[in-house]
Amino acid sequence: MVQPQQHSIHEHLKEASSFIGNYAAILYASGATTIRIEKNILRMAGEWRMHAEFSILPTDIIISLWSENKEHSYSTIVRIPEGAINYRTVTYLSCLSRRTAQKHLSIDDARCIMQRITGFKRLDSRAVLFLVGAANASFCRLFGGDPVSMAIVFVATVSGFFIKQRLTEKKWDYRMVSLVSACLAAILSSSGFVFGWGETPETALATSVLFLVPGIPFSNAVSDLIHGRYICSLSRFCQAMMITVSLSLGLCLAFLILNIKFY
Repeated sequence: MVQPQQHSIHEHLKEASSFIGNYAAILYASGATTIRIEKNILRMAGEWRMHAEFSILPTDIIISLWSENKEHSYSTIVRIPEGAINYRTVTYLSCLSRRTAQKHLSIDDARCIMQRITGFKRLDSRAVLFLVGAANASFCRLFGGDPVSMAIVFVATVSGFFIKQRLTEKKWDYRMVSLVSACLAAILSSSGFVFGWGETPETALATSVLFLVPGIPFSNAVSDLIHGRYICSLSRFCQAMMITVSLSLGLCLAFLILNIKFY
């Protein structure tokens, strides 16, 4: 028979496990490295007089919490949500972890703050379109592109990223999203070849799809590898490679449609 005190301990562990599991899953989906997730989780668990252990799988996070004397434990599995990289969320959730330890926040207080953080509105999609287009046009200039090529890259990037946003909202598979977006951007940026616009059409074509390069998953995979999180590292690396392959296929499809040959 479970004693009242034991029941209270189990309920406390269950509540904390649910919160920490969701907290870790949101951090991971937002682009946090595994070492950051680990530090944040251990900091909060320590404040609540618990011992935490966790494992990150390709689609799920397993959280196990132990009472202070390690006589009781509770484990939960949380599915990692699908979402775009959001370093603002990563920053605020990391601050929440430090604030929990410094201000001695309860689980309920931390949950309320996390709900507010995840409820923040993202940057306006039109502003993101403009900034991404400007960034890719800047890359074109950095690699020696002329003003005409920069304008072509800006239009191609904005169009490709717009399609990426819309298809992602419609829950398309991320590989198909990358392929279609890369193909559209490459077709538009090939106008320099087709119509003879600009003096550096090859630079425009090469830089028009850079917005799809999965730099953050690649860097996070290396970080996880360095810190010994091999399964997580492999998972992120495979996802980044799938995006890269899809991007390459989109380019090849554009070359096939326009009959562009480089030999």
